[in-house]
Amino acid sequence: MIDSMADAPPRPGTAPPRGGAPRRITELIAPWIYLLPAIALLVVFTYVPVGSMVGYSFTNWDGLNPDPAFVGVDNYTQLFTRPELFGVFFVSLYYLAAAAVQIALALYFAFILSFKLRLRNLFKGILFFPYLINGVAVSFVFLYFFRPHGTLDSVLALFGGHPGKLWLGDPDLVNWSLSGVSVWRFTGLTFVLFLGAIQSIPGELYEAAELDGANRWHIFRHIVAPGIRPIISLSVILAVSGSLSVFEIPFVMTGGAGDSKTFVIQTVKLAFQFNKFGLASAAAVVLLLVVLLVTWLQRRLVPDERTDLT
Repeated sequence: MIDSMADAPPRPGTAPPRGGAPRRITELIAPWIYLLPAIALLVVFTYVPVGSMVGYSFTNWDGLNPDPAFVGVDNYTQLFTRPELFGVFFVSLYYLAAAAVQIALALYFAFILSFKLRLRNLFKGILFFPYLINGVAVSFVFLYFFRPHGTLDSVLALFGGHPGKLWLGDPDLVNWSLSGVSVWRFTGLTFVLFLGAIQSIPGELYEAAELDGANRWHIFRHIVAPGIRPIISLSVILAVSGSLSVFEIPFVMTGGAGDSKTFVIQTVKLAFQFNKFGLASAAAVVLLLVVLLVTWLQRRLVPDERTDLT
């Protein structure tokens, strides 16, 4: 009798059992306790440095003076009025063109290798392997590749080309050569993104399309391209931001000489070679704002909504 009364539900009008409110508070707080370390790291190593960078961009800090003078928007004025400072942004156009080639090649190989072909796993590894190599090592390898009478000249000579060109010394060729290196290295990453997205499309759609007599172009146009639209959008964002922030390959191979100086290389030199940390901070802020603006425009013009293929 006592046990049955203990197990009976509470009668209407009676007070709820004690501990209900504290339990709900605990349920609300518990997730944030687990997120606290990640949020702390994000704030300490991302938002605080960005805030400091924005603050320094309004000063003439030289990296050593503990009390830099406030100069207002003078650093930003210099960036937009001195052609030698802002003009290096146009070097990014070479890498933007290379990024377009990179996306096209990655999409082509991902579509071809998504079908059952002989040795397709081997070709997947070959395409992705350059991305696994350290960027500095890649730069040193291509230094020998582009040297006069080096590997590239030797290959061109076999087909009747004229060796001895200054691929890294001629201002008309250096940026095309460097952007070509970036295509070779980063195509594999974009290829893997596209391949994973294509393989996530249900196979029944391919079978239905083949039964209807669709060829490979029709399958790509009406099934693959709409199905991987969010990944294509992501790749475009990565390509634009990457072309604006190129640093490693041109810095190692040319040091920014011969009209190959990118915006990031110039920013680093302003800070650590000329001790103009305030001006360099302003350049970094401008680069951040440009990347954010391009990303916002891309997402507004091309929403990454998934198309319903069924």
